[in-house]
Amino acid sequence: MILWKRAALLGVMSWLIPFVISFILFPLKQWNAPLFGALMGLVVLLTGAVLLHRYFRNQSVSVNEAVLVGMMWLVLNLAFDYPMFNFGPMKMTAYSYYSEIGLSYLMLPAFAFGAARLARP
Repeated sequence: MILWKRAALLGVMSWLIPFVISFILFPLKQWNAPLFGALMGLVVLLTGAVLLHRYFRNQSVSVNEAVLVGMMWLVLNLAFDYPMFNFGPMKMTAYSYYSEIGLSYLMLPAFAFGAARLARP
């Protein structure tokens, strides 16, 4: 059974934490863009890991539930990014957005799947 409120709140955090960290690390992008991309990938992955652990506290881990929560977080991240990168200060084409940022959010359901599989008895 998916805990929708918890999943939604943690989904917002899965976007907000990397977003804040990206502002801190943004000067690095001009100096070394590949390093910035790698660090942000790690930030998304580690944030997802911590939040997934928080989601499943005091309950058994289900692979289906983990993947659904990861997919929800993927959709939330894309939805929160859309106004900022399509209309906002960081205007990007859809191709640029998905090649630089958007596809990295696939780490959330992929990690959720792998972690849940490992947690199964």
